[in-house]
Amino acid sequence: MRKAKRIFVIADFKDESPMSIRIERRRWPKGFTRLGHDVQRFSYRNVLTQFNPFSGRHFRRFMPRFVKKITDSILEQQVQRYHPDIIFVHLLKYLDDETIKTLRQVAPNATVIVRDNDPFPEQYPSRIKIAKEADIFTATNAGRFLQTYKDAGAKTCAFIPNPCDPDIQHPYDVEDEWKSDIIFTGKADHRRLEKIAGGNNNHRHLLLKKLSKMQNAKLYGCFENPRVEGLETFWAISGAKIALSINIVNNVRLYHSDRLINCLACGTFTLAKRVPDTDLLFEDRKHLRYFDTEDEFFDLVDYYLQHEQEREKIAKAGMQRAHAEFNCEKMAQYMLDLIETGTYDSPWSLVL
Repeated sequence: MRKAKRIFVIADFKDESPMSIRIERRRWPKGFTRLGHDVQRFSYRNVLTQFNPFSGRHFRRFMPRFVKKITDSILEQQVQRYHPDIIFVHLLKYLDDETIKTLRQVAPNATVIVRDNDPFPEQYPSRIKIAKEADIFTATNAGRFLQTYKDAGAKTCAFIPNPCDPDIQHPYDVEDEWKSDIIFTGKADHRRLEKIAGGNNNHRHLLLKKLSKMQNAKLYGCFENPRVEGLETFWAISGAKIALSINIVNNVRLYHSDRLINCLACGTFTLAKRVPDTDLLFEDRKHLRYFDTEDEFFDLVDYYLQHEQEREKIAKAGMQRAHAEFNCEKMAQYMLDLIETGTYDSPWSLVL
């Protein structure tokens, strides 16, 4: 019998928010636990908040140095006494490379693995510093963003896509308030990144603006529409005939936000903006449909709203592949294989 590992997971788990139910960080501890390992989770930002005299909008602006020092001390004590085999760090604000260096001192035998989900790492020098301290760095792209970390000196860099959780991401019988012809969840604009993205964000904005005028379309979190959170996120996706997945940037190899896996796992027919080599993840016309232009997107919307059987057949195949190949247990095993062997076995694997 394989010996159970002790895995210490550090992330912003959003424990204070209903958002905590739907975010990717929740799925990794579950996957590791399902594989028979022990997991100790540390919600870094929540501990910071406990000791910060400022709250609300002032939290980001005023972070007294002593607050981070206290938080790092608590983290250090927990890691020191847990004696982890693996320290899994999900990149977040406020945590820095000095924190990782300290953890290495108190747990010298642990493998440190760091994960990043965000685009444009060159805009976050602190994240690159953290990645360089890791034994293994993983990201949700297999293109230039991952290469940026490798070129900066990160040791082993690997692509691992977003996991799903079939226990709560599946079709639901929902009330009429959650039903729609098409759904999008997320922001229309990421103003800070718009200029960096070279216009890609503006393309998304224009598409979503036009979509917002479509009858029986529901857009949550943009154009002054309220966000949807918790399990209700999956109700809303499940209640839609079509889901839209589009990134802030769509020309990076295998890069998708977790919006794609969330939509597919809930059993909703998904129209996704094509990215390079994306058929390695999900095949066009079999698991979903990809589009390249705004006109093509709206043509596909019209077609699949009128062809229910074809739409539902593709949606079912997409959900089955998401549940079988991208569930949190299987993704966690890829992580462990990467730690133990330096690689993992998948058609879309990439290790630099």
